[in-house]
Amino acid sequence: MTAATTDRAPDERVARRDPLRRLLVRPELGALIGAVALFVFFSATADAFLRAPSFSTVLYASSTFGIMAVGVSLLMIGGEFDLSAGVMVTSSALVASLVSYQLTLNVWAGVAISLVVTLALGVLNGLLYVWTKLPSFIVTLATFLMLAGANLGVTKAVTGNVASDSIRDMDGFDAAKRVFASEVDIGGVNVNVTVFWWLAFTAVATWILLRTRAGNWIFAVGGNAASARAVGVPVARTKIALFAGVAFCAWFSGMHLLFAFATVQSGEGVGNEFFYIICAVIGGCLLTGGYGSAIGAAIGAFIFGMVNKGIVYADWNPDWFRFFLGAALLAATVVNHLVQRRAER
Repeated sequence: MTAATTDRAPDERVARRDPLRRLLVRPELGALIGAVALFVFFSATADAFLRAPSFSTVLYASSTFGIMAVGVSLLMIGGEFDLSAGVMVTSSALVASLVSYQLTLNVWAGVAISLVVTLALGVLNGLLYVWTKLPSFIVTLATFLMLAGANLGVTKAVTGNVASDSIRDMDGFDAAKRVFASEVDIGGVNVNVTVFWWLAFTAVATWILLRTRAGNWIFAVGGNAASARAVGVPVARTKIALFAGVAFCAWFSGMHLLFAFATVQSGEGVGNEFFYIICAVIGGCLLTGGYGSAIGAAIGAFIFGMVNKGIVYADWNPDWFRFFLGAALLAATVVNHLVQRRAER
């Protein structure tokens, strides 16, 4: 062995990285710091914030948006958007409700039919994107408008009203409510089951991203679709599957909406798609794709829930909610870009 060989620098590809350095390039780091800061802030300024029932409400608000934010985050990492996600939640609930009530079926039949219809809508979004090669922003904006119109038009045509009929007394309602909208008593505090589903969705999405070949494909198609296709990644199938994933989350959220209230307003959900995207961006997802995490999206949803309810507990004017949300979005976007640049270096 020559002196030149012994003096050669070690290959950086197999060099061990400092744990602190690995932490600093994690996409959810900025969101985690922001969540801790907000938690401390509202704990100090709002006496009710740390009370168990109040914090349970914060978790519930976070979970209802967090379930959707997880699906949206995977789609954004894959480089695309779905502006129909908000109204798709309402569409799924309306399909289950109207089918069950009008055909006098067990509500589980309506739930199953709604799942098929909602997944078909997600696949349709993906196919339209692949076939037309239009930006997903345009494709899903068109879907958003059509679904919003269909939700109102079909509901009024079938029920003569802007809301679906109550299915509370129908067969299967109580069992479905236990799955989608029940509450669990923990130490005398009622915690909605959506909180546990939110954590489960986040865990599954994180496993997909970090431990499966599909996760590698998602990052690849979001980073550079052409390069991914050149090395054999099924770009079209991956993106269609991501749109279907958002649709599945929309179906689940729609079932919670339906079984929590037994009836659905046809105009609900408009605008919520932006809140899902905000949660994902605050959590570290870049608008350009190829970067982000499901854990970050979950933390972003937690920040959303804290701001949403913390302002009320602090007795502030709730009109300022969107201002604080916008400020959090701007700060998170700046931090995310700085972290990504550091990671690339």
